[in-house]
Amino acid sequence: MTPMPETSQTDRSALLAACNAEMQPERFKDYGPNGLQVEGRAQIRKLVSGVTASRALIEAAIDAGADAILVHHGLFWRGQSGVITGWLKERLRLLLSHEINLLAYHLPLDAHPVLGNNAQLARVLGLQATGRFGEQDLGFIGGRLDGETFADADVLSWQLEHALGRPVVAIQGKREPIERVAWCTGGAQSYFEAAIAAGAQAFITGEISEPQAHLARECGVSFFACGHHATERYGAPALGAHVAAQLGISHQFIDIDNPA
Repeated sequence: MTPMPETSQTDRSALLAACNAEMQPERFKDYGPNGLQVEGRAQIRKLVSGVTASRALIEAAIDAGADAILVHHGLFWRGQSGVITGWLKERLRLLLSHEINLLAYHLPLDAHPVLGNNAQLARVLGLQATGRFGEQDLGFIGGRLDGETFADADVLSWQLEHALGRPVVAIQGKREPIERVAWCTGGAQSYFEAAIAAGAQAFITGEISEPQAHLARECGVSFFACGHHATERYGAPALGAHVAAQLGISHQFIDIDNPA
């Protein structure tokens, strides 16, 4: 019987360098640190990717034999007190006791033109970006990949629910065919006015706040809130698979369900 080959491995610095080369975090003014947030063992055989560095993801990664975890939402954010207690202490305890590295990329993972959340959401929805808009050019704008239009907001809403597998909060704008669509994943409802200014007929994001419903009706631009998690579950596995293939290590995406 032929023995199974040993799993390939890389070192932590090579993994970090590969991620940084793709994400270029130095280009962004962000809400928290991008890159290595928690240092674990030096040698990496298995990389697990996920959306958020929750306790559930960390525990699942431990069970999967991960040496490193790559996420969009890390542990540390601007405005935190710096006190390590409660839920933060428990997440750190699990990472440190199992020597698991934690890497996180926030805005860089939204913005990447191929591997990022916005680019990957476009792939899932059959959209094609023709431009950018908004602060730090995080928003994407374009239309359907096949060049067709959406018959109206109801049709677009149905297609979003079908593609993402969850209900969508839809605020109807003008009742007209939709050709020009803008999107920005996660909690990007504040980008709605910039999307309107860029000429969008519809805006897709994860969340909605009270003002956006009024703006949609008054400006005639349809607004679709499709879930923060649901719109951002594609970038981390795309980056994880890319760097794992580049470095010859194992990769697994673990999706911890989140209705938000």
